[in-house]
Amino acid sequence: MMTGKGFLTAGALALACAFSGGAMGSSGATGSSRPAGGATLQERIDDAAAAGGGVVRVEPGEHLLRGPLHLRSNIELHLAEGSRLVFEDDPALYLPVVRTTWEGVECLNYSPLVYAYGCTNVAITGKGTIAPKMGFWRKWFKRSARHMEATRELYEWCSKATPVETRDLTKVGDGDCRPHLIQFNRCKNVRLEDFSIRESPFWTVHIYLTDDVVVRGLDVYAHGHNNDGIDLESVRNALVEDCTFDQGDDAVVIKSGRNQDAWAIGRPSENIEIRNCLVKHGHVLLGIGSEMSGGVRNVYMHDCKVEGEVLNLYYMKTNERRGGFIENIRMENIEADNVRKAVVGIETDVLYQWKDFPTYEVRVTPIANISAKNVSVKHCDQLVNIRGDKRLPIDGVTLENVSAEKIRRANKIENAVNVTVNGVKLK
Repeated sequence: MMTGKGFLTAGALALACAFSGGAMGSSGATGSSRPAGGATLQERIDDAAAAGGGVVRVEPGEHLLRGPLHLRSNIELHLAEGSRLVFEDDPALYLPVVRTTWEGVECLNYSPLVYAYGCTNVAITGKGTIAPKMGFWRKWFKRSARHMEATRELYEWCSKATPVETRDLTKVGDGDCRPHLIQFNRCKNVRLEDFSIRESPFWTVHIYLTDDVVVRGLDVYAHGHNNDGIDLESVRNALVEDCTFDQGDDAVVIKSGRNQDAWAIGRPSENIEIRNCLVKHGHVLLGIGSEMSGGVRNVYMHDCKVEGEVLNLYYMKTNERRGGFIENIRMENIEADNVRKAVVGIETDVLYQWKDFPTYEVRVTPIANISAKNVSVKHCDQLVNIRGDKRLPIDGVTLENVSAEKIRRANKIENAVNVTVNGVKLK
């Protein structure tokens, strides 16, 4: 439920992630390759989990990992200040495949570099750094013909309800669909706190089908293709605060799956608060979609700042294949420098590379109750750019005390009702 100051998300805001046990080892090298006389970091995680849980500490220094880390329930991975986890960039090291997603569709793919599946009470904390090697992954940033073959196959699998256990992306088009850096999949009680990230193969922090999440004090820098800062997808009860994002794509994104997969799962993203965050660069400050077929509601972002430039400040995107819903999305007390497009942008025909794929089922997205209050920007193209669908017009967009020192173009509103900008009702 929404309070006067934000969301009272009992799980997220009161989350303590109390872990039993002490530090599970505190010296020696901790990479996935076995150091002389010591256990690998993965073995230490597994041993701690088998003993009932605890804190697995990564000591200061650089630690090279030849493969992913798979977290377990009741484990806190603590990255001591001065520690640096460096992941090799050979795709073969991230096999066998795991159950994951690619842009909102469930599949089997390379393991995320840090991965938790079905875990409860799991955390990454400390002032250390996660910094993958990127030489190889950068070769896959380009959407090659092989990549497009894989995404076309994935689209067909989703549209025709192909069983997930047969959707192996690594066997299609030479498998150049990059893994996430960090993914929490089907987890509960997740805490990410204080560490830094330097670069990522794909989406940087992806939290999926997970309840009760706190993300606090992260410093995220990733300027490659699809390098969103944090994607909260089909997440319930989450708090993101005091983070810094410097991204090659969107900064903070709320999603809930794509098309038939998300309709079958039926899990909206809801009860999410984002506060006191800084964006140095990114495509958007707050994005909703375009993978939002499970629905998105009750999102409140406030007291955040854009220091550099974004394309859109506050951007919702969908298309006639998505369905789902977007409702009760609020932004308040925001400062920004340059916004190349709109302060509030809503588009209902965003198809990207899927525009030439067949439409198997039409489901128009209802969008309602969108607001922005006390927003100040230096430069923008427009305050509002709304392109609704005439079959289901957007209902209710309110801007209150939203201003820009320089506005380059007039507002654009198509297929929307009850739109008010600074006290003036627009048609």
